[in-house]
Amino acid sequence: MSPNSPINRSMTALEWMTLSALAAVWGGAFFFNAIAVKELPVLTIVVTRVALAALALLAVLKVAGIRMPSDGRVWIAFFGMGLLNNVIPFSLIVWGQQHIASGVASILNASTPLFTVILAHMMTSDEKLSGGRLFGVFAGLGGVAIMIGGDAVQALGAGVLAQLACLAAAVSYGFAGIFGRRFRAMGVAPMATAAGQLVASSILLLPMMLVLDRPWSLPAPSINAIAALIGIATLSTAFAYVLFFRLLATAGASNTSLVTLLIPVSAIVLGTIFLGETLELRHIAGMAMIGLGLAAIDGRPWLALHRLLSPD
Repeated sequence: MSPNSPINRSMTALEWMTLSALAAVWGGAFFFNAIAVKELPVLTIVVTRVALAALALLAVLKVAGIRMPSDGRVWIAFFGMGLLNNVIPFSLIVWGQQHIASGVASILNASTPLFTVILAHMMTSDEKLSGGRLFGVFAGLGGVAIMIGGDAVQALGAGVLAQLACLAAAVSYGFAGIFGRRFRAMGVAPMATAAGQLVASSILLLPMMLVLDRPWSLPAPSINAIAALIGIATLSTAFAYVLFFRLLATAGASNTSLVTLLIPVSAIVLGTIFLGETLELRHIAGMAMIGLGLAAIDGRPWLALHRLLSPD
């Protein structure tokens, strides 16, 4: 796609498929975090995640014959993206999951589209806020709240700092969605963008992890914890960011941020299939609300309905 082609207002079928796949692999991140955080400190988890993912993507780029950019401006942008999209939100969410349930962290993370739509309205010229998009975000958040259930909402009274940390992570993701648009204009390939920001994140985090966590002094992690780290690095990070930047380049920041509304859906489906969890009525109702929100933000279903009902 040409760097000068317009950002899609309404997503294509391929973009919706990419969004769904991204939601599935990112939905597993909360599960992997919940396993790893029982045995390992925050920065060790985050550094392992970004470093392994960086190595995986660099290997893919080598096989594909794609060269990493050498332009200093691009690498400065990589460090900015790594800070906004990895270092800050990953650390805040993992720390938050030490004090609040994964479901609560998930619903707070689902506020990302609200922040992104507002930030995109203020900071871009082609993703302005409209009443329909704002309604869609609130409808989607309502669906997420229904799916998580009243017990989780009541639990928000505990761990206030953890809740604020997860909300701050959502704001950081919102800024990252806007900031990441520049790589399209720079002509950087999505996989190179993903690898670059992960390398930059590893460089930023490694010294802090060595000083604060002293990983050599920690007990050896269990097989489950190691498997969780590998899963979150390869699936929920390396593969996920290839999808993320490809979608961001064509669908725009606001549309791409809708993935956070679908993450709780994928988490519940995976839990039902692999963990024997029961899909309750509120989950079905929540999925319906999320579908309504996505339709309102995308706009095409309402346009099709309007054309159907309008006289010739």
